[in-house]
Amino acid sequence: MIGFRIGALVLAAGLFVSGAARGEAASDAAWQAVLDEAKGETVYFAAWGGSQNINDYIAWVGGEGKQRFDVTLNHVKLDDTASAVATVLAEKAAGKDMGGSIDLIWINGENFAAMQEQGLLSAGFATELPNWAYVDTQNPTVTVDFTLPTLGQESPWGGAKLVFFSDTARSGLVEAMPKSAGELLDWAKAHPGRFSYPAPPDFVGSSFLKQVLIETIADPEVLQAPVDEAGFEAVTKPLWDWLDAIQPVLWRSGRDHPQNYPAMKQLLADGELEIIFAFNPAEASSGIAAGELPDTVRSFTFPGGTLGNTHFVAIPYNSSSKSAAKVVANFLISPEAQLRKEDPRYWGDPTVLAMDKLPEDDRDAFAEIDRGIATLPPSQLGPVLAEPHPSWMTRIEAEWKRRYGG
Repeated sequence: MIGFRIGALVLAAGLFVSGAARGEAASDAAWQAVLDEAKGETVYFAAWGGSQNINDYIAWVGGEGKQRFDVTLNHVKLDDTASAVATVLAEKAAGKDMGGSIDLIWINGENFAAMQEQGLLSAGFATELPNWAYVDTQNPTVTVDFTLPTLGQESPWGGAKLVFFSDTARSGLVEAMPKSAGELLDWAKAHPGRFSYPAPPDFVGSSFLKQVLIETIADPEVLQAPVDEAGFEAVTKPLWDWLDAIQPVLWRSGRDHPQNYPAMKQLLADGELEIIFAFNPAEASSGIAAGELPDTVRSFTFPGGTLGNTHFVAIPYNSSSKSAAKVVANFLISPEAQLRKEDPRYWGDPTVLAMDKLPEDDRDAFAEIDRGIATLPPSQLGPVLAEPHPSWMTRIEAEWKRRYGG
């Protein structure tokens, strides 16, 4: 069992970062001013609330924030991040440029694009956080979100990669599982009713559609530019052909879809589905550790690659507690918080930190994590497929709803 230790880090004013590592981040005096201003403030953190282990992790962050920084964290649980975006947009339309109801938001992709375009985000803050010194800046997805430069308006929180899993007690060897979207379609036809996906705009369901889109269209590079409406129908036809073909053999004949990933997980545990997927390589192990899945579940992925990205936190332009929001964002990328988050017993979400930037004790602590029997090692996760421009997902979700959502 891993102890959550500071290791070689220096604890100074509640700040987890060594003097040598501060580098280009905020100066001691500037950050101390942020810490002083944050004391006694409340951060309303708008974040998806559909997973108990994530909710528990955020509650742990809240406890640490109160004890260490005198900052209160209030988790505003969301079904869809777009609702938080709509709240900030409505406040801007009403002229509420101060005293906003959201101070921190868990975000990426099309929701980040919408907030950035509408001027709903605070100016760049992420690279000024002291713990930015530990971030893996060689990973392009920590500074570019779905093809859009983050401009420091988002602080990375965790990595994500699409991974499939199945209960080998029922389905046999994982090696026999599908190895591409095309093979998955064939498998679903041979096993009717044993596969499904959450209905968009659920982010896991939408991510699955992007996976199929990237695999089936003629030139995936076209997805790195904004949607060209004139060519949308022709470009995306292979996706709709694939979905039309799988629709009749989905769970409940495609008349219904799981609400989200936790619902899919329950269907796997109940034996109704044989293949499900998540946007976290450790999700199967986390489910096993929590007693939600049998210990015969194993992960697999597509050798040709699966979708991957980084998720972030951002501060709305009209936040009531910007200093406290920065303090929380900084703690979220501390080695201690990232270590706990990567442990499948708590979440299993991959870190955004670079191991070679950490003190030796902290590197050792990450190496000691028991990632679980169902977690694939990085060498077996396959290539990362780049996220499309956010406009593709917005357009595809609308078209999916028109075709299948009625």
